[in-house]
Amino acid sequence: MINFARTATRTAVALAALWSSAAFAGPFPFLDLPFHTATPSEQVTREATPAEEPANSAELPANLRRQVVAYATTEAPGTIVIDTPHTYLYLVLGGGKAMRYGIGVGREGFTWSGTQTISRKQEWPDWTPPPEMLRRQPYLPRFMAGGPGNPLGARAMYLGETIYRIHGTNAPDTIGHQVSSGCIRMVNEDVTDLYGRVNVGTKVVVLPMGSHHDAVAHAHPRSAPVEVVPPEPTPAPVAATWRPFWMN
Repeated sequence: MINFARTATRTAVALAALWSSAAFAGPFPFLDLPFHTATPSEQVTREATPAEEPANSAELPANLRRQVVAYATTEAPGTIVIDTPHTYLYLVLGGGKAMRYGIGVGREGFTWSGTQTISRKQEWPDWTPPPEMLRRQPYLPRFMAGGPGNPLGARAMYLGETIYRIHGTNAPDTIGHQVSSGCIRMVNEDVTDLYGRVNVGTKVVVLPMGSHHDAVAHAHPRSAPVEVVPPEPTPAPVAATWRPFWMN
């Protein structure tokens, strides 16, 4: 017992001396410990905490929330129209109506226009930044697995053979702004809703900046919508691995 007490006392004195020496000599040395990343077999699925819940349209200004509106167009029902200058996405319903969603669009120099079709759909998509983006932002990861921390969000709809997608986002404050590298972003709740309404092969019309194609729909932008569509919950599987937030 006495030997144990002496050993403990000596250990405490040695630690105190080490701490005191480090305090006067400078910052305590940092140990380069190996960083462990969970393997697929170690990953577990759990319920998302409130801070991790997918962004929903209730966080958006009223005009950017999902709603059915009057919309005059010659496009066939089922067509998606991207109103780039006004940051709206319309899903044409027919009968002079459309489902309208608030979106984020390409920042200055990254907008585009034309007609594409949805070539692929993916739930909780992985993200591999294209070479063009890596040249502009070399600090980005080369690959990020799908999940709530992924900038593509809960769903992605790929447009033709281009690098562009309609996808979710973990940054709802970017909706209504010109912020992306050309992709069309939506809050996760809205992109999940749209994902369930369209199929591969759906026509997507992207209007250019300054377009007046939808002049009728915007004649009275503050008028009451035909119907406000209630939100639907978005399931959010969360892997027990930390993922940083990256903007695309």
